[in-house]
Amino acid sequence: MHLIRGLPPTGALNGGRALTVGTYDGLHLGHQALLQRLRGHADRLGVPTLMVTFEPMPREFLNPDNPPARLTSLRERWRCLEHMRLEGLCVLRFGAATRGLGAEQFAELLAQRLNPAVVVVGHDFRFGRNGEGTAAKLFAAGQRLGFAVDIVEPVTFNGERLSSSAIREALAAADLKRAEHLLGRPYTMTGRVVRGEQLGRKLGFPTANVRFPHRRLPVAGIFAVRIRIRGGAAVPLNGVASIGTRPTVGGTEPWLEVHVFDFVGDLYGREIAVECVQFLRPELKFGSLDAMVAQIHQDAAQARQLLNI
Repeated sequence: MHLIRGLPPTGALNGGRALTVGTYDGLHLGHQALLQRLRGHADRLGVPTLMVTFEPMPREFLNPDNPPARLTSLRERWRCLEHMRLEGLCVLRFGAATRGLGAEQFAELLAQRLNPAVVVVGHDFRFGRNGEGTAAKLFAAGQRLGFAVDIVEPVTFNGERLSSSAIREALAAADLKRAEHLLGRPYTMTGRVVRGEQLGRKLGFPTANVRFPHRRLPVAGIFAVRIRIRGGAAVPLNGVASIGTRPTVGGTEPWLEVHVFDFVGDLYGREIAVECVQFLRPELKFGSLDAMVAQIHQDAAQARQLLNI
């Protein structure tokens, strides 16, 4: 899969594209149905597929004090898309300039810079300044600018419309089974292990730490988890993880801290994927480190039991 940062110059992309535009946060089953439609057009026309997405997510930029919880980082979306037969990912920076584009201007940029043969969007797609553009307006713009537009109707699962918002609600309630059904896979967090304060090592529970600065996480608490190391063994490892701000030690930024059971080795700099298997308890602020360690022992024992180890 080819990564394009920003819109390429006019004429840089030869031939047509089967194109889709959207945030695609979570890449849930509804998104996957849309991408299957995209793949069908690409196969029919004999053209490559391309997704246009945004960083940061538009709602993060527009409401920085209360952004939506993000289901997937760009890295996580990239890893998911690697398995979905997508040839290209075009990442546009969403800022004041992008926000100020009118709907017609945005449609013209797509036509001039990305040369789409067909654009596939969801029924609720909005674009342009203040969301003035709708899927119907994009269809009309495509007729003027020379590309087809395929509008995909809502996708439902057990009578529920698939949406990123529904998955955020499920994760906020620690309903991992519902989130898995809507995502089409277990909820997993991916990131690169960084050095922390090594407090866990001193307390007898060394952790692999992943930071998520400038991102609101959709889950918080203590979880039994399975861990996959990119480039490592195919069989996942087991562990217990804390997702939150570490209030006992005065933390404020969100962290993922994973204690990998029976693991010997160095994970610094490695990319890990952590699957949340079972919610154990909320994150708590303890009165002392001794109280926190006592609870960690209980959490680890419960996680081992749930994971059958």
